[in-house]
Amino acid sequence: MHNVRKVADDIWWLGASDRRIELFENTHRVPEGMSYNNYLVLDEKTCLLDGVDEAVTTQFWENLDFALGGRDLDYMVVDHMEPDHCAVIPDLVRRYPQLRLVGTAQAFKLMGQFFDFDAESRAIKVKEGDTLDLGRHTLQFVCAPMVHWPEVMVAYDQLTGTLFSADAFGAFGAMSGCIFADEVEWERDWADEARRYYANIVGKYGMQTTALLKKASKLDVRLICPLHAHLWRRDFDQILGRYAKWASYEPELRSVAIFYGSVYGHTANAADILSRQLAELGVRDVRVYDSSKTDVSELISRAFQYSHLVFASSTYNMEIFDGMRDLLLDLGNHGFSKRTVGVIYNGSWAPAAGKLMLAQLEAAKDVEVLEPVVHLVSSVKEETVGELDALAHALAASVRGE
Repeated sequence: MHNVRKVADDIWWLGASDRRIELFENTHRVPEGMSYNNYLVLDEKTCLLDGVDEAVTTQFWENLDFALGGRDLDYMVVDHMEPDHCAVIPDLVRRYPQLRLVGTAQAFKLMGQFFDFDAESRAIKVKEGDTLDLGRHTLQFVCAPMVHWPEVMVAYDQLTGTLFSADAFGAFGAMSGCIFADEVEWERDWADEARRYYANIVGKYGMQTTALLKKASKLDVRLICPLHAHLWRRDFDQILGRYAKWASYEPELRSVAIFYGSVYGHTANAADILSRQLAELGVRDVRVYDSSKTDVSELISRAFQYSHLVFASSTYNMEIFDGMRDLLLDLGNHGFSKRTVGVIYNGSWAPAAGKLMLAQLEAAKDVEVLEPVVHLVSSVKEETVGELDALAHALAASVRGE
């Protein structure tokens, strides 16, 4: 049975959710599942904006058949050629032989790499500022390369002010009927998942995201329709303001997040002692995370949120301990910058973790490493507590802007 919802004049949401999925892109944990949005414009011409993942194609076909009501499908706009939005394209062109596909030249190059049908014969290749006339509605195309693939564009409906924003402005998580952000407690229940989504999916491309925000600011946007999670019809600064911060790598919160990798608990103990010292110095909202247990996508998200970060790691096989090594590598891959950090390392006989951690952090852009760098020798001793206290004072002063 169909599950569609009208979202604007002649515009229908045809989305679906997958609550069985455990890993999005086979890497990011999604305990609440994942949503896949796409949209249909019913005008003199019919136009589908993007597709869905293979996992929800049954729901997609039921939705599309109902919404079309027996009409043919004239156009499909491919804003983003990633498979979680394009799995249905080969079946669409078989079902609708006259269907024209609209996308950037790069999108058609990728289409040819993923699929074997003749896409060129039905291609309408568009570039910045080009339009598609559907009747009452005119779609204007805005290029958004590397947000987060090179072929990405967004489509703006000049009649309704609807911005079909591709992978921008989305979030992890399945939806449950309430598809508009103002129909849920978004700040409480979804803001963290929006940050985790941005940081891990788009986060490396802050400069390109800023460019898209600048282009969008020149449009009369009255509705934002992303490919994942909630649609926005009011309170745009809730999402746009956050994107501006995330894209510029500015933190949301002036406080300290402590990440540790600990084999037997001694490095974890140092992290907890440091968190207590920070609290006693008046630093609020301190968080401590075990990098071996917490999904790395959550750690990346918190690194985008917090202004001050502490990395604490045991030495393991002459390396940084596993979870911490993965975290630092991933941070580097996501454009980690503009943070103040502390370092704690542990080693009983060959404390290699410290040198390796510092090398990675010093290679990052605009990252300040505070003194002292704390060295544990096997376990926390009285002298270590003193060094941790000195680091806590340095962190607290920096948080306060002193």
